[in-house]
Amino acid sequence: MFEKRVRHLKRYREIAAAFSRNGFGFIVKDLGLHDLVSLPKRLSMKDKKEGTHSTGERIRKFLEELGPTFVKMGQLASTRPDLIPTDIIRELTKLQDEVPPFSSEEVYEIIESELGSSMSELFREFHSEPLGSASIGQVHEALLHTGERVAVKVQRPHINQLVHTDLEILHELVEIADHRLGWAAKYRLKEVVEEFSQALIAELDYRREGRNGERIARQFEGDHTVHIPCVYWDYTTKKVLTMEFVEGVKLNHLEALREHGYDTKLLAERVTRSILQQILLEGFFHGDPHPGNIYALHDNVVAFMDFGMVGRLTSEMKQHFATLMIAMMRQRTDGVIKAITEMGIVPDHIDMEELRADVEELRDEYYDVPFSQIHLGEAVHKLFRIAHAHRIQIPTNLTLVGKALLTLEGMIEKLDPELSIVKVAEPFGRELLKQRYHPKQMAEQVYDQWQDFRKAMSNIPQNVEQLTSITKKGHIPIEVTMPKLDMFLKKMDRISNRLSFSIVLLSFSIIMVGLIIGSALGGQASLLWNVPAVEIGFIVAILMFVWLLFSIFRSGRF
Repeated sequence: MFEKRVRHLKRYREIAAAFSRNGFGFIVKDLGLHDLVSLPKRLSMKDKKEGTHSTGERIRKFLEELGPTFVKMGQLASTRPDLIPTDIIRELTKLQDEVPPFSSEEVYEIIESELGSSMSELFREFHSEPLGSASIGQVHEALLHTGERVAVKVQRPHINQLVHTDLEILHELVEIADHRLGWAAKYRLKEVVEEFSQALIAELDYRREGRNGERIARQFEGDHTVHIPCVYWDYTTKKVLTMEFVEGVKLNHLEALREHGYDTKLLAERVTRSILQQILLEGFFHGDPHPGNIYALHDNVVAFMDFGMVGRLTSEMKQHFATLMIAMMRQRTDGVIKAITEMGIVPDHIDMEELRADVEELRDEYYDVPFSQIHLGEAVHKLFRIAHAHRIQIPTNLTLVGKALLTLEGMIEKLDPELSIVKVAEPFGRELLKQRYHPKQMAEQVYDQWQDFRKAMSNIPQNVEQLTSITKKGHIPIEVTMPKLDMFLKKMDRISNRLSFSIVLLSFSIIMVGLIIGSALGGQASLLWNVPAVEIGFIVAILMFVWLLFSIFRSGRF
């Protein structure tokens, strides 16, 4: 690890300086980076003077200062409202992904290198001025020799190397944080960074984005109200993506929509229906359906763009999500808890009573509110936050559903405030229930359960053999879990003390009986070292007996 730090020393200095400039100098110290890099005194004192900006603003500025990798990580983090506080999420959604474009010479060089032909052979026309420039790449308009207008996305030079270097450093920092900072392990920082890293690396392969687009396009074959741009695979590689050019108005440009005569109510209904179809029926959906990625075309056709981030739901996940929706609709606390615990990984020491109290508090918030008037994305988001508070690990793709619904609601409120997402979702819910109880689906479930049972039965001989072998060696691991151990030990201590006291009392009584009998048989005076032992012992025994009876009755456990 030390060799890696030395190799990336310059980048470490930039990260440490960015931490300090944005009021997080204490992190540099906690991670031990001050031993590796030396910062000017004005930077090391910076965080002591910081107070004009909120934590969320400072995090956003920190990410923007460090460039593409950190900006994309911030954007990915904004999809996890179950892990990150709302005020920080709000700032992360403001992250600017627009950076200065790289030169046309570099664009031509990358395209020719990737596609193996000269620009003149590939395109009849190519606009050197980009339509947009982002952290990973930029988009140019072009015209093929066959006459089709296309949008060509070209990956930024050396971005692959930069991203992998930054991710390597991030993993090193998280490894340090996991050992030094208690909150890093508490919030599963290592797992989160690994998850975001995989998503970011996937975005570096434009072929994956093209395949994602085609898969969603197949969902809407025959539906003329939704359009997905086609991919020109002969002009597409890992670093170059060529797609059909789409000319329309982004849904976040409300004034332009009205000026061009678009029906915003119809657009809202079509966007909602198309996203719910992707999530509830297909289980493969656009992971970032914000208004900038959705266009309104002629005749109020809705077009989706940018498929770098997608969500995937298994049939089991869809069923769990449908169960959650039904439980929320019926306001059944037990049903909500069951759905949450079945869809996530539940820790061993979860306090079910506290979980129930939190869910009931959320239920009370929506009590007597018609389900059609409930903000579905907001309610799901709050439920997932409750799950996270109790350390229930909800699968990323399900949290992505919550974020997509939350984004959808924000968009619909501007396009058509009267539209109820729940009402649009009703037919999809009915279709999902039909699928659940369809004979073919039930037969597949029975078959899967039988396979699991058969596998478990076939493993029994092997497991018994392993257990026998371990037993013969005398190595049987035993794990004892004792909730409320301190209270239990205190009770055991009191019991043992009382038992000891009783034994002492019994022993004392036996001794006294022995002395009395001995005195009676020998006809001698009951004096021991000139002390009337029997008389005194008798009195002490009576007092101890009375005290013991009083203690038992007072405890209420006679």
